[in-house]
Amino acid sequence: MAFIDRVMNGFFVIKGLGLYLRPGVWLGFLKNPSQFFANYLSLTKWISQNNNRNVMNDFLVPTRVRGVRNEYYKYLVDKHDLQNNAVTYLEFGVYKGDSMRWWIDVNNNESSFFGGFDTFEGLPESWGPYAKGAMKADMPDIKDERLLFIKGLFQDTLYKFIEENKSRLQQKLIINLDADLFSATIFVLSTLAPFLKKDDIIMFDEFNVPNHEYYAFKIFTESFPIKLEMIAARLNYYHVAFKVL
Repeated sequence: MAFIDRVMNGFFVIKGLGLYLRPGVWLGFLKNPSQFFANYLSLTKWISQNNNRNVMNDFLVPTRVRGVRNEYYKYLVDKHDLQNNAVTYLEFGVYKGDSMRWWIDVNNNESSFFGGFDTFEGLPESWGPYAKGAMKADMPDIKDERLLFIKGLFQDTLYKFIEENKSRLQQKLIINLDADLFSATIFVLSTLAPFLKKDDIIMFDEFNVPNHEYYAFKIFTESFPIKLEMIAARLNYYHVAFKVL
């Protein structure tokens, strides 16, 4: 024990010296690239373990092809019988409403509910090449009595929504995460975790961005006793869907 105590005391001294020298002040520029590299390695390892050809998965495709997202949605609808059943579809990051329109048009159950969360003022912080305020759009003009738009930061609106709509969360959940940002994605996942049930579906729209949606997925699955199974992937894991086990 004396030897262990000396070793631990040595680590304590070294750590204290490091804190005193404050290397983050003069090496802080390495934080983002280092985190990106670490998350990129983690992402590639995850892909190697989840390259499942038994579900929709086009990996590896050489170029990005637009317009495949609706095919990916249709696969999920057909495979998991989402057209006729009552669902609660929650979309985080509505933008111009293309995905919301698609899901409303395809699900014909009168008891379904559609909630669209967005600031409608653009990104609340920078994301890659996109500056704060980018992707601003007016609230979409979609006519459906089952639809409710919730304007504002998720951190300001989701708690109130949950308190007022707990019965809707008991229905099968389809959660579409399209807010791009790590901060927004991890907040939504953590806040909705108590309401996730077997066979609920979670979709990530930019999953293969290492420091954002993938990182949120990684932290979430490491922190919560919730198992997720990949059920579809498109564009080299850009769009990825999971089922709650």
